[in-house]
Amino acid sequence: MSFLGGRGGNPAPSGGVNLEKVEMAVTELDTITDFFNRMVQSCHSKCISTRYAEDDLNKGESVCVDRCVAKFNDVQKKVGEKLQSRGAANAGGGSAFGSL
Repeated sequence: MSFLGGRGGNPAPSGGVNLEKVEMAVTELDTITDFFNRMVQSCHSKCISTRYAEDDLNKGESVCVDRCVAKFNDVQKKVGEKLQSRGAANAGGGSAFGSL
């Protein structure tokens, strides 16, 4: 089954590429790229010394980066689950963020 083509599901437009799927893929790529960049910036500023004395990370920096990435992923997962549950609860209408 082609990711961009139309087999098994909605037929592809006459050009052979399902533009809706392409847009979804681009959106997903943008989301993942943004997540990665924010994680790198956050963990780098928290864990890596601004004085680059060595080529490699020392043990303390490595441990800090490992923990930071794990925590960042956990928080992102919890936020995603919370947004999904609010979205399901508000499926009848309204905002996924509730009343602000």
